Parts: sequence; structure tokens; C-alpha cells
Amino acid sequence: MKMKKFIALGMAGMLSAATLVGCDPKTTTTTTTPDEPTPATSTTTPDDPEPAVEEAKEYSEDEIVNWTMFAAMPGSEINDGNDIQEIIAKKTGVRVKETWLTGQTAAEAVGSILASGELPTFIDAGEGFKELYEADTLVAWDPYIEKYPNLKEMYSDYEWDMFRQDDGKIYWANVFNNTYGESKATGHNDEAFWIQVRVLEEYGYPEIKTMDEYFDLLEKYYAAHPSFEDAEGNTINIIPYTILCDDWRYFCLENAGQFLDGYPNDGSVIVDTNTMKIVDYNTTPTTKAYFTKLNEEYKKGIVDKEFATQTYDEYIAKLSTGAVLGMVDQNWDFNYTVTPIFATSGLADLGCEYVPLGLMADGVTQQRWHTYGDTVNASSGCAVTISCEDPDRAFKFLSDILEQEIHDLRYWGVEGVDYLVDEDGLYYRTQEMRDKLNDTSYKASHVCNYSYMPQWLGTSKDGKNAMQPAEQASEFYAGLSEPLANCFKAYNAGGYPDMIGSIEEDVNATHPWFPMWSWSNELNNDTPGGVAWGKMGETKHKWLPKVVMAADFDSEWANYMDAYNACKPEDFLNEAQGVLDDRMAAYEASK
Repeated sequence: MKMKKFIALGMAGMLSAATLVGCDPKTTTTTTTPDEPTPATSTTTPDDPEPAVEEAKEYSEDEIVNWTMFAAMPGSEINDGNDIQEIIAKKTGVRVKETWLTGQTAAEAVGSILASGELPTFIDAGEGFKELYEADTLVAWDPYIEKYPNLKEMYSDYEWDMFRQDDGKIYWANVFNNTYGESKATGHNDEAFWIQVRVLEEYGYPEIKTMDEYFDLLEKYYAAHPSFEDAEGNTINIIPYTILCDDWRYFCLENAGQFLDGYPNDGSVIVDTNTMKIVDYNTTPTTKAYFTKLNEEYKKGIVDKEFATQTYDEYIAKLSTGAVLGMVDQNWDFNYTVTPIFATSGLADLGCEYVPLGLMADGVTQQRWHTYGDTVNASSGCAVTISCEDPDRAFKFLSDILEQEIHDLRYWGVEGVDYLVDEDGLYYRTQEMRDKLNDTSYKASHVCNYSYMPQWLGTSKDGKNAMQPAEQASEFYAGLSEPLANCFKAYNAGGYPDMIGSIEEDVNATHPWFPMWSWSNELNNDTPGGVAWGKMGETKHKWLPKVVMAADFDSEWANYMDAYNACKPEDFLNEAQGVLDDRMAAYEASK
């Protein structure tokens, strides 16, 4: 029997991204993402090991079904005939071709899918789930949650209820940030002010707590090193600080105020825990001070002159050269692309890797940039569509890939090829194995994470190993470059959560409504609050880059506030207050 409990934990770096290419199971590639994601939640402790998935059964090619999955995020394709995908297919009887978002928003991609009538078997539609639900294209999870214990134990009953739609049924389940047993987190997969370790090393690893201290350091380093030579002898011009504003990723510009004031990532609002009232972080003194600082740094030439127009791909390309000293971003938005490039190009050895800093506004003494505790994102997840001719087999597959044997294949790989086992039963890799797993060609032909399907973080059912390698302490430390290891040592940090220094509290216990963005992500124009939310986003996306670049900040800020207030944010804030009140009432009733 499985027991569920909440424990304080950190989110490890395990997310990856996804793209639309169609739904033909006979095409030549599928996709995966690096060992990571990843943005679902509760902690589970094992009593007895689960049996393996039909160990005596090996499916023949004639018995294997070929299905498809679309995930509304960018991703990297793997090869047809991928080694581990084929092993999983023979063990489960299912092969899934994943496709990912390319050249569209999630909403546009979902619209195209609905218009075409060509539904994939599985889908993570991101912000497009409402449209799929309203079009009656999804299969309810409810009977299969009870039938397959591996799926049931992903969440407590209270948490599963958070996924119910207005017809009372569950149609998707978020697969990220679920911890089995004890947390083994070493990563910070959340937002932060990031900085290259060579900048900290240059000035003796100083304590950086405020925006002034952060930008002073960037300014000094840039003055001393306007360019550098990479491992291949190329001269790279330094960009002290850049900002990503492209499409929905403009959170990298707009939401730092909530964190600087010490609040966690509710994403769309602040919740004042003293009054249990909603606060609009867009208009706080701290948010205005944050944009004032960005405006000052832009005028000094510290902020990237191209920030307002660069695309996500251009942003990633800049980071990948080692040129950018610092930025605000979510770890999952850049790390799984940039860090492998640093490792293979020699930039990691030059100190170009990033560490997170938990900056605070003046007078703030505790911050929550890092989230301890699993976060339920009920607004999106993995779903089965009505195009599936055998829903029971589809949900059985989702259950099967949570079996430890299959889960190890997805994230650790093949024993003897991708990892070894020591005399104590602990998994480890040689440096040669690590190097191969950083090679994009090798990963395309060999690694299959099924990274937008159910998965675990935390402790393996053997009670020893980490579910995913990034959380295995020996692998984490063995994989550090020398500059990064020296940085952790200088700050006495055992991992990225120690580096950022957030208050250690289980968000599920201290903030039981969390996160509010799981509600706001689902808003549409059906309510006055939803209309206001859409207008607020459009206005911020238009005006905030102008505010940063303004010759006269105070005048441009006033113009922005006029445009923002015309959106009637009070309609959105009032609805948010109602949601907060409802979530707290449901939490109290569940005790």
C-alpha cells in the first residue's frame, strides 16, 4: 500500500520542452528532452517494491501499437528506431512519436489541430486545454485512476480534485514536480536573477542580496572585460544583462517584483498572508523601483540594446556563446539547452555557467524564489484524446512507464551502457558516459525520456537511488565544472537551492492555495476578470519594454499606468480574490 505525505523539498532541474509536427506514427522521428522539467505534486513513500512490468512478456513488432503525442512546447527530435524507445516498446507494447511546438503559440497550435480534425493520441496542450475540453476531444481519467495504482499515487484525493472540470471529471494530469519518497533535489528549476560564476569569482565570491549590488558587479566586470576569447579562439563581445520579452516568455521582464518583495511564484498576483487578500504586484513600489533600475542600467549600456525585439531563439543563441553575464529567467526556460552547449564547447571551464541569486528589495529579510514542496499545476498536463481507439491500453501505458524498470530506462538509460551499479547498489556514470549523454547526436539515437508523460522525482523504489540522475548527489557533484564547483564551495552551498538561499518551508503547508497562476493560466474572455487579464497582458507586453528604454522614466511610467488602469485590473483582482477564498475553504474542508 502507498502512503502519501508532504515533505519540504526543492524542485530539481528536470524540465524540457516540446513541438508540433503532426500526428503520423509512420514518420521518421520522435522527440525527447534532456534529463530534467520539470512545471504535478505530492510526495509518495514506498512500502513494498512494485512488480516489474510483465517481465516475461516481450511484444513483437506486430503487437506494438504506434501512437502519437503533441506537447505545446519547443523540443528536440530523436531518431526513428531510438534504442531506448524500442526497448520500452517491446516491454509495454506501445511506441509513441512525440511532436512539438514550432512557429506557433500553444493556442494557435491547438486551433490548428482542432481545425484539421487530426488529433494525436496523447497531448499536453498547455494553455490550449480549455478549447480541447470544450470541443469534447478528451478522454476522462477517472476510471483509470482507480484501475491503475501507479497513476492514482501521483496525487492525493484532494489534489486530484483540483483537476476536475465543471462536469466533475478529470481530463489531464500534470506530470512534473511529483516527488516519490524522500526529496533528493539539488537543482533550482524556478526563477532567479542568474549570474555567470566567473563574475562572482572575479570579485572573491561576494554576498549579493540587492539589485544595486547585482548590477554594480555586472558593471565592474564589463568595464574590466568587454570581450573574451572562447575555447576556439573566437572573440565574444560581452552583453552584461539581457531580457527575454518574446511572446508568453515576457515573464522574464514583468514579474520580478513579487519575488523581490519576498513572495513565492503565484505568478499573476501576490497573496498577503497576513490579511489573505490579493495584491497586484504590477503596481507595488517594489515593481516600480525594479523598472526604475532597469531603465537606469539601459541608459548606462548595461542592458542589451536588442532585448525588446529579440526572439527566444536569438536569446538562447546569445546565452549559448557565453556572452551574457546575467538575466532573469526560469531555469527550465534556458538551462536544458544552454548547459550542454557549455559542457561541450569549453565555456563551462571558462566559468560561463549560471548560478541563481535570491535578490530582495530594501527592508525584505526573507525571500521565496525557490519553491520547497511539490506544486500542483492543475491547468495543464498529459491527456488522452478521443482519437485513441483503445483508451484503456493508453492509460495502462502511462501507468507502465512509471514502473521502476521503465522509469530507469527513461531517465538513467541502459545499465552497463549509460550507468553502472556499485557494490552498494548505487547508480553512477563514468565521465565517458556523461560526455556521450551531452552529445546531441547520441541522445537523438539512444535516449527516450517521454518527458511530457508521467514521471517521478525523489527516491527510487529501491530506497537508494534518485529517480532522475540530476538528483543523484554523486552525479550532481561529479558533473560540475571546476569553476562551478569552486563557486558552490566558496558559498558553502550543497546545490542550487543553497545558492539561492530561500526560506525553507513546504509551500503546501504554508501556502495551501498555491499557485494562483494555475487558475489565471486558464482564463478566457468568458468573464470580466478574464477579459481584464487578457488586456493586462497585452498592455504589459507593449509598454514595459518602452518603460525600460524611456528617456524620461517617470513620464513613461505614468503613461503605462494610465494604459494599465484602463484594462480594469480590478475585475481580474476581484475574481482572483474569489478563487483564493474558494481554495482556502476547500483546503480547510479537506483537513
